[in-house]
Amino acid sequence: MSEYMIIDGIQAEINGEKNILELARKVGIEIPAFCYDPELSIYGACRMCMFEDERGKLDAACSCRPRAGMVIKTNTPKLRKYRKMILELLLANHCRDCTTCHMSGKCKLQEFAYKFNIENVRFPNNSCTLSPDSSSNCILRNPGKCILCGKCVRMCNEIQSVGAIDYAFRGSKMKIATAFDGDIKNSPCVGCGQCAAVCPTGAITIRDDADLVWKVLGNPEYEVSVQIAPAVRVGISKEFGFSEGENVMGKLVTALREMGFEKVYDTNIGADLTIIEESNELIKRIKKGGKLPMFTSCCPAWIRFAEDKYPDLLDNISTCRSPMQMLGSTVKAMYKGEKKHIHVAIMPCSAKKDEARRAKFMDKDGNPIIDYVLSTQEVVRMIREHGIHFAQLKEDLPDVPFKEYTGAGVIFGASGGVMEAALRTAVETITGEKLGNLNFEAVRGMEGVKEAEYDVKGLKVKVAVVSGLKNAAAICDKVRKGEADYQFIEIMSCPGGCVNGAGQPFVDAFTRSSTDYKGMRAKGLYDTDANMTSRKSHDNYAVTALYDNFFGEVGGHKAHELLHTKYTPKNK
Repeated sequence: MSEYMIIDGIQAEINGEKNILELARKVGIEIPAFCYDPELSIYGACRMCMFEDERGKLDAACSCRPRAGMVIKTNTPKLRKYRKMILELLLANHCRDCTTCHMSGKCKLQEFAYKFNIENVRFPNNSCTLSPDSSSNCILRNPGKCILCGKCVRMCNEIQSVGAIDYAFRGSKMKIATAFDGDIKNSPCVGCGQCAAVCPTGAITIRDDADLVWKVLGNPEYEVSVQIAPAVRVGISKEFGFSEGENVMGKLVTALREMGFEKVYDTNIGADLTIIEESNELIKRIKKGGKLPMFTSCCPAWIRFAEDKYPDLLDNISTCRSPMQMLGSTVKAMYKGEKKHIHVAIMPCSAKKDEARRAKFMDKDGNPIIDYVLSTQEVVRMIREHGIHFAQLKEDLPDVPFKEYTGAGVIFGASGGVMEAALRTAVETITGEKLGNLNFEAVRGMEGVKEAEYDVKGLKVKVAVVSGLKNAAAICDKVRKGEADYQFIEIMSCPGGCVNGAGQPFVDAFTRSSTDYKGMRAKGLYDTDANMTSRKSHDNYAVTALYDNFFGEVGGHKAHELLHTKYTPKNK
């Protein structure tokens, strides 16, 4: 028998909702909240989501479970007065430089201040005494914009298990800080940026390198090329009025050319290169008794995490560079122009900015292979700054020879995509037979841990797909103890994979709780894969031509020099 409660006069059926906030949203009533996120534990710090019951008692909607027969109101004179006071107090400790903030237009504090008609703050502003932290290659911290909602702390600890930040000090001096209040660069931070992805006010944001790229785009001394990661094409669409997860790669290519990029390449061919090298490495390890299980190496935040917390497992990680670095190395090595060549990568990931600055990915002259990394967010702002009407653009194709890719390359952006792509190639290589069904459904989906076992001509191959670093830690602990009998493990630091990277457009808590945006973006990639003529990396004729004319044999000397690396423990 169904149970109901009454919210603002609306009958709301209770069907497993864990709190009144979620139930209210289900019937179209959005109760304001800062600290709530459906993927994190309940904290109840901001008190914006208070409701009033029949007796005039106030309680927090985020932490109160719905009960049959309850009658509540979410918008009374008492609540409006209460919320306005909270907003004034928050604004009194907040840098109010909205016009220069990257979260302007998406900031929840800005949104609620407008919604509740805050025209005056009666308290003195003391926020500008706190110094920003710009020590990281990928994220920026501005404590003057922090409202102490604690989302970043819970994300870093509960979902990512990194523990780089926490609450420090007490009373009016309380703030979010690293251990000993040091720079984020010297903390255990791995650069995944998921703290920035949930920050509602811009206290933590992704480093913006757009101005540096504009400078080289307008300089005749440079030739500037760019590559576009798989997840970007489905992450950028909603920002320009398309459906969430719609593939707008063709329009993005056109936009980049209008902005001044001379060559536009697709990172998917780098993904296909990765699969050729990675599957070859996996097969050698299985057949010759190499270190197993083998972990994927595409995600730079996962690599940082392993270097810091699991240095004893570094030999288990594939020596393959990430698709971004593979394509960047190849582009730079094959460049024959007279101008200075600048190569830019557009990524859904904040950690890619740090990866590009690592010493192991510099050329022999000490210059980075990837000169600049732009997040999806930055490219959205650049397109708007250039005055481009994105929706009206015609579609175009990337430039040869780095435009050809397979369906296996494009699904890299979703959790399980790297595994599925590798299996397509590894199984055909081992058996020498064509696969009838290319869909490895068991490794798809947004679950944090997925397992599957396949019989490849009598050879048992057990695999695991992991997203979220807390899940990665659990799997690594099993491997350490000898309790994991996998041959191959895919790890992505961001829950759901690159489609949910911190560099993707901001998704607020309401959308997180009401829309499967990660699944929709992943579906856009899988739909693209399903419609491709070629869906296996080893069938990419452009990759075959690269080996025939440039690299030589798979896993050979030149391929190893340009496409592989080695990871070392983090210096304490």
